[in-house]
Order: sequence, then C-alpha cells, then structure tokens
Amino acid sequence: MPVGQPTATVVHESQARLFLAQFCSSKLAVLGLILLLLCLVMAIFAPWIAPQNPFDIATLDIFDSKLPPGSTNMDGSLTYWLGTDGQARDVFSAILYGLRISLFVGFVSVSVAFLIGAAVGLISAYFGGRIDALLMRIVDIQLSFPSILLALVLLAVLGKGVDKVIYALIAVQWAYFARAARGAAIVERNKEYVEAARCMSLSWHRILWRHVFPNCIPPLMVIATIDLAHAIALEATLSFLGVGVPVTEPSLGMLISNGFEFLMSGNYWISFFPGIALALVVVAINLVGDHLRDILNPRNEI
Repeated sequence: MPVGQPTATVVHESQARLFLAQFCSSKLAVLGLILLLLCLVMAIFAPWIAPQNPFDIATLDIFDSKLPPGSTNMDGSLTYWLGTDGQARDVFSAILYGLRISLFVGFVSVSVAFLIGAAVGLISAYFGGRIDALLMRIVDIQLSFPSILLALVLLAVLGKGVDKVIYALIAVQWAYFARAARGAAIVERNKEYVEAARCMSLSWHRILWRHVFPNCIPPLMVIATIDLAHAIALEATLSFLGVGVPVTEPSLGMLISNGFEFLMSGNYWISFFPGIALALVVVAINLVGDHLRDILNPRNEI
C-alpha cells in the first residue's frame, strides 16, 4: 500500500468522527438522545431504582390507594412522590416497570420488522420482474390499511399479551422497511461493485447481505428511529383501548388507562405522570430520528 494512502479503518474512523460531529451539532438531538438513554437506564434497572415492586401484592395496602403526590404510607416508611393509583401502587415505580414493557415491545417489534422488511425489499429490487411486482403489490396492500385498524384486527384474533402485541406491530411495520429497502437497493444493484460480485459468481444472497445491504442501512435506520416512536405510541394506544398488554404486565398505555376513570374525581396524577413519561420517550426518539434524517439525507452535501 502506498505511503499516505488511508486504510479502511482510518476511513471508517474519519466517517464516524464526522457523523458524531454532525449529530452533536444539534442540541435538540443530543437532548433527545440523553433523555432516551436515561429512560433505557431507568427501565433496565427498574427493580433496583423503584422504591416499591408495584406488582407484588404482599407489599400493597389498600388504605394507601389514590394518595396524592408527596404522600407517605401508613407507617411513614415510604414516600409516594408521584402518588398512588387505585390499587395502592406507587405511580413512580409503576412508570419504571411500565417503561420496561413499552421499550421492550418497541425495540423488539422494530428490530424484527427491520429484518423482514429489508429482506423483502432487497429481494424485490435484486430480482425485479414478476417477483418485484408480486412483493410490491403485497406491500401496497399492507400500506393501504391504517396501522391502528390492522393492529386492532390482528389482536382481536390473537388475543392479549406482550408477544401478541409484538406480532401485531411487526405485521404493521415491516412494509415501511420493505419499501425503503427496495428503493435504496435499486440504486445500488447496477453499481460496479455489484457487477464485480456477479462476475465472481457469488451467490445472490451473499451479494445482497454482504455488499448491497450495508449501503442500504442509513435510510433504514432513519425509518427505524421514527417507527420506534410510532410503535411505542401505537402499543400505548392499543393498551389504552384494552386490547394490548394484560393488566398483569402494564405498559405506559395501560397505566394511563388505569387512571382514566379517576380523572373526573380529581385524581389526575394516576394518568398524568405516565402520560408525561410516554410523551418524553416519544419526543426523545423523534428528536433523534429527525436529526438522523437530516444527516443521512443523500441530497445533503457532506
């Protein structure tokens, strides 16, 4: 290698530094990332952070139900900074445990939908012809239905449960990734490196996943961040409507639903604080996703 010619590692490090500098140029995006990481840490370490296990019936006292924020329990050993709900559960602790389920459902559903959609889009773009027409008609049919309607129909058939909600969200989201992957792969399939790989008699799946797919990741990552916020909000909507996760595994949407009936009686905190937590998570993800879209936009000069 000639002296002074950058290696692949140096090029990648330079690109990483440039990306980091561009990302940090937006204070809102950095704030969104900090909020998102904070939510992830609080969700992961909820059993150690939460002052109470809100789902351990033995630790609950019905006399502590619907206490306002800042109240203490009967023996004065525990302060409920965000109050308690109708089942005498500490709202702050319930939010931490609810974050775990909401984020878990969002990340898992988006990750699986990402892989399925990318596979469908890459195959459609690479082979073209009838395969492309068939797969894209399926995608068009999928995208013609409102997400909430399709999810409601699927959960009506599958029933309640965290796994059922994940299946429904995967079915709702994969088509977005398929459409984006196809568009990116069409641009890549006729480039020189793909032609060289064909001349080397490499298998089609190796060409797609080892050569084409890495160049399609940037637009897919933008969609993934936006769909993550959409998945969390959609799961909360489904749980609020009573068709999502069961009461025994409450997400943020279920916590909001549990306090909805008490709003008119003045016990606002039961729904208000879980709603604020849900809004912060969705806004944080959207702030990160919007700035990633600006950075990874191929029309922008780098």
